[in-house]
Amino acid sequence: MNLKKASLLILLVLIIDQASKVYVKTHFALGDSYEVFSWFKIHFVENEGMAWGVKIPGSYGKLVLSLFRLVAITGIGYWLWDSIRKKQPNLLIVAISLIFAGATGNILDSIFQGIFFSHSNGQVATFLPEGGGYSSVFYGKVVDMLYFPLYEGILPDWIPIWGGTYFTFFEPVFNVADSAICIAVILLIVFNKKVFPKEVATS
Repeated sequence: MNLKKASLLILLVLIIDQASKVYVKTHFALGDSYEVFSWFKIHFVENEGMAWGVKIPGSYGKLVLSLFRLVAITGIGYWLWDSIRKKQPNLLIVAISLIFAGATGNILDSIFQGIFFSHSNGQVATFLPEGGGYSSVFYGKVVDMLYFPLYEGILPDWIPIWGGTYFTFFEPVFNVADSAICIAVILLIVFNKKVFPKEVATS
């Protein structure tokens, strides 16, 4: 797989990711949901921190996270370029491209969402509002909307600890960028021997 094909894959993921985020941001207020199927909903939430909503504490936590993501993207970009240069397995290059696209998609939110959009609390956001966006550069929130509540209900009493409590599976809300990263990680784990072939020792 060459650099051109890898770049096209990255661009495709970024277009789908950013288009879906802009659509949700300009059509949903924060917390709004639309049921596609009983097990799949478009549910608009915003994530200030890392995966699963984890945050770095302190007033500069968000800035530190955004800068860290930029450094990480630089490292991933070099890994991709080096893998293509060394003609590594196509599956590895696809996985790295997906990771790069996913990481870039979310850092674009952190950089630009706050300056391009008004807030979404109790209202549908406006693109390029007259009074400016809801925050400054690097302080934007990541838009999440994909929600798959495959099971919702009271767990049977015979289940230890959680029995009798309300349970949702799968509860996290995520986006296309997150999906790209997850798919890449699964590819790297499942096809580990193909993407990281061992070199045969020669005597």
